[in-house]
Amino acid sequence: MDSATARNGDVEIAYEVFGTSEGSPLLLVSGMDGQMIGWPDGFCLALAAAGYQVVRYDHRDAGLSTHFTGRKRAYEVTDMLDDMLAVQDSMGWTSAHLVGLSMGGGLAQFAALLRPERVKTLTLIGAAPQYGNQLRLFRHIRFPGPFKMAFHRYGKSRDEQKRMLMDITRFSGGKSLPLEEDWIEEIAEECLRRRRPDPHSRARQLAASRAAKMPKGGIGQITQPVLAIHGDEDPIVRPSAGRAIARTVQDGTFVLVHRMGHLFSPPLWPELVDRITRHAR
Repeated sequence: MDSATARNGDVEIAYEVFGTSEGSPLLLVSGMDGQMIGWPDGFCLALAAAGYQVVRYDHRDAGLSTHFTGRKRAYEVTDMLDDMLAVQDSMGWTSAHLVGLSMGGGLAQFAALLRPERVKTLTLIGAAPQYGNQLRLFRHIRFPGPFKMAFHRYGKSRDEQKRMLMDITRFSGGKSLPLEEDWIEEIAEECLRRRRPDPHSRARQLAASRAAKMPKGGIGQITQPVLAIHGDEDPIVRPSAGRAIARTVQDGTFVLVHRMGHLFSPPLWPELVDRITRHAR
């Protein structure tokens, strides 16, 4: 694995590379407020072994990338899209297969619409269809689902922040195949080492998402092949979201993965890698 930094104006975007330049370009796009290490090393290596050059990166306001301040919107979704393209440019890629998780899947949909020449295929995991109207998304959100975490209170100490990160990650897994506890703790420790949580970064990213304007015709104008993958045990987003994406885009396929949550544990990696490799050609 190699580490590097891309630049979008004054913003620095940290990224990591798995595999060689002979592999087909594949960019992993993380969810809201998630650091790139949320894509497990083993999963990235499995994709690289399947013939891809894999890149994962930290969004602005996450991990080792540039952070902003304040509680109000500090940037637009188009700025986050330009960050993604800056990583592709830094890699020397003219286009790439995009694999987006949750909010990352939403950003990938905007990339396909606004910069279609830079997107080969889309694989959207646990993602919701982008309508340009946040209220329409609520039909796909489980209740109380993610709102359970809003009632948890954590202190500012390192141990309390670690507990918070572990609780959020643990909640995002499936019940039948829960995430490995050792990995949950390891990732929490590494996230804290890289950057302590900013209580307002999620709000800034959410504000950018809420303000995003959908091009005329919406995701129905996406022409690239789209694979919508959803876990039947996703505690945050209903499978109806993936079905809606596949139904609306011009070339869409929906796959329901049994025993998978919003995040996915190692026993599911072979199925996911197989699905992605058969799709992203």
